[in-house]
Order: sequence, then structure tokens, then C-alpha cells
Amino acid sequence: MKSTNRGARALSWIMRAGLVLALAGCGTPTQRPLDRSPMTEAPRVEQPAPVVETRLPARGLPLAPPHAVVTHEDLRRQAAERMVAADPNGTYMGEVPAVLLAIPVLEVELNRDGSVKSIRVLRRPSQAEDTIDLAIAAVRKAAPYGDLSRLPKPWKFAEVFLFDDDRRFKPRTLDD
Repeated sequence: MKSTNRGARALSWIMRAGLVLALAGCGTPTQRPLDRSPMTEAPRVEQPAPVVETRLPARGLPLAPPHAVVTHEDLRRQAAERMVAADPNGTYMGEVPAVLLAIPVLEVELNRDGSVKSIRVLRRPSQAEDTIDLAIAAVRKAAPYGDLSRLPKPWKFAEVFLFDDDRRFKPRTLDD
């Protein structure tokens, strides 16, 4: 859903830019007076094309192999860092905005090898419910989360996703 939403937005901007450029070329032709006398024309000033900002979907670059974790805090931190690394265009790392679009909270249960066993939504935002799907996709994209055999069970962690108005998230774990 995330790439579809972004793709639709990018396509919309590209179509608008194309329309602006097409309309910029339209105009009324210069008419000569009936007596056909030479006419002086003001020099034509070219307007720069509008700058269209698009956010391209992440290329899916391979992530570095996860390291074995020994504490639940290590697991949460590694998971948050991997989510950001796996989706650089869908995340932000600066200061958290004063007003957030949505704050879904997920509980992620893992298998011994760090693969995702299950994801449970602990908190649903009252608006922008699509951010739940974006958060779940981010969790799955960043897996596996490392060898958990040295970590006591349960192999679970909860993450709070802080979404801004552009539907980019920051894991609360990384908001130091």
C-alpha cells in the first residue's frame, strides 16, 4: 500500500508538471498589423520549468546482516535501526514534529532466527489508519532481526511509530 500511495502521488505530480509545461507553450500567436509594417517584439524571457519534488520508493538495497542480540533492549534498538535502513525514503530522523499525523503501536513476535512470527496492533490511530499498514510493511521489510537464541523468551518487542504529515515514520526507540 505504501508504494502504491507514493507512486500515485508521484504520478500525480508528474502529470501536473507535464500539464504546466504543455500549457506554458500555449499562447496567442503574434499578429502583424494589416499594413504588414515591421513590428518590434519584446525579447522573449524563458520561464524555468517548475521543480517537482518526488520521493522515490526505496530501492531495496540489501541490509547488513543482523548481529546476535543478548538483551531485549539490543533487540529493540537493532530492529528500529534496521527499519530505518530498510526504508530510507519512508523515514525521517530529525526532530519529531509538534503535531504528528498518526502514532500506531505494534508488538512484533519473532522466531529464533529473527524472522517475523506475528505482528499485533496494540494501538490504532484514530486517523490515517493506513499508517498501520506502512508500519507493518516496515517491520517485515527489515527482517530478519538476528539470532535470538541467547535472548530469553518471549522474543517480542513493541515499537511506537511516529508518523509525520508526509507519512514518513520515526521509530520511538531512536528518538533520543
